[in-house]
Amino acid sequence: MEQHPVVQYTSEASWAMVEDKFSPYAKDILAKLITFLEDEVWPATNIAHAQLPPEPQKRWEAVIPIVAELKEKAKERGLWNLFLSKTHYPQFGVPLTNLEYAVMAELLGREGRIASEVLNCSAPDTGNMEVLARYGSPEQQEKWLIPLLEGKIRSAFSMTERKVASSDATNIKTSIRQEGNEIVINGHKWYISGAGDPRTKLHLVLGKSDPNNKSAYRQQSIVIVPADAPGVKVVRPMHVFGYDDAPEGHCEVVYENVRVPLSNLVLGWGKGFEIIQGRLGPGRIHHCMRSIGAASSALDLMIQRVTDPERKTFGKFLYQHSTIIAEIAQSRSEIESARMLVLSAANQIDKYRAKGALKEIGIAKFTVPSMALKVIDRAIQAFGAEGVSQDQELAPRWAALRTLRIADGPDAVHIQQVGMRELKRAEGLHKRTQEKTEKERLLLEKARL
Repeated sequence: MEQHPVVQYTSEASWAMVEDKFSPYAKDILAKLITFLEDEVWPATNIAHAQLPPEPQKRWEAVIPIVAELKEKAKERGLWNLFLSKTHYPQFGVPLTNLEYAVMAELLGREGRIASEVLNCSAPDTGNMEVLARYGSPEQQEKWLIPLLEGKIRSAFSMTERKVASSDATNIKTSIRQEGNEIVINGHKWYISGAGDPRTKLHLVLGKSDPNNKSAYRQQSIVIVPADAPGVKVVRPMHVFGYDDAPEGHCEVVYENVRVPLSNLVLGWGKGFEIIQGRLGPGRIHHCMRSIGAASSALDLMIQRVTDPERKTFGKFLYQHSTIIAEIAQSRSEIESARMLVLSAANQIDKYRAKGALKEIGIAKFTVPSMALKVIDRAIQAFGAEGVSQDQELAPRWAALRTLRIADGPDAVHIQQVGMRELKRAEGLHKRTQEKTEKERLLLEKARL
């Protein structure tokens, strides 16, 4: 039986595990996606980078021509909004499960600059579209969601604050209050992804609307703020290890007496924490699968480098040094383990939604980015100076992945939450041990008789 082309980018074992869970439609889309990536997207990556203007100011005004062209081709091929599952969003989604899309997300992660955007599957738009599809009013969906789904506009998610420990969302200080039929927003945010993009037309802003509520998780609300509303000021792009990630960027943003209609409130007052919990679950898995793709691509580059006859050291191929062989084996082992972990989490989301898969999502979130960083670091070491240069993609991939140990909740938070969930099993474990001990005692007494 002929193997599916995805095997060359994953493994026979991982594909065998999920193949029977893929619908005929999903298998067809996956094959089309691989062809599109191989023939159109991956060869265009360096061209897209070259089309970004070198002048600092113009970098933030750019719409990259080849990316726009590829988006139209993706639409024509039906490779559009693949992240949005019809199972959970029947009105807007495509007939793919999270598990099916997870395999596709790994392929998108093999090239970190344009692939996801070309398919309208890039953050923060993906999470924002899920928020509006799940929680938005019909009016909000018509005005904001439909243009996002069509790729006509982009968006930003505005949560992290400059002088606040934002890993605990209950600390957020941005003020959201009602005045008559308007909502007034005042706050200072930073590392707001997408805020620098000229196509961004809305920010989803998390702020504190009821600071005196007895429940720390009912104090926050989310409101839609038009990017061009008076009082919205993009202060500057924030760099990540020197990369500004134009034109999307991660920006510092001030909201000063910004006024929007009351109809821009999402879901209702005090629903902000509920919304962000629903938003982040699937997105974290998407990030993890893309991370596995980045690690797999880095390992491929490393293998090519260490078998290059022009790169011998001390008369040997690089792979003939025992440390290199061990690092290749370790990398392969870690990638395969991480993939199984994430596919399992995606399957849990399909069965129980994100809320029912929090443990699996949390484990993946603090395990996978760290794994990918190790693999990419080994590849950088094999490349030597070239590995940290602009002539290879390894340095920007490493920088982007390093942020994932902070973004969507830092490692420490996920580790704490997973650990606390494990500790909840303590009572049951003690009870079973006591029951076992009692049974052993009774058996021993019977034996003595």
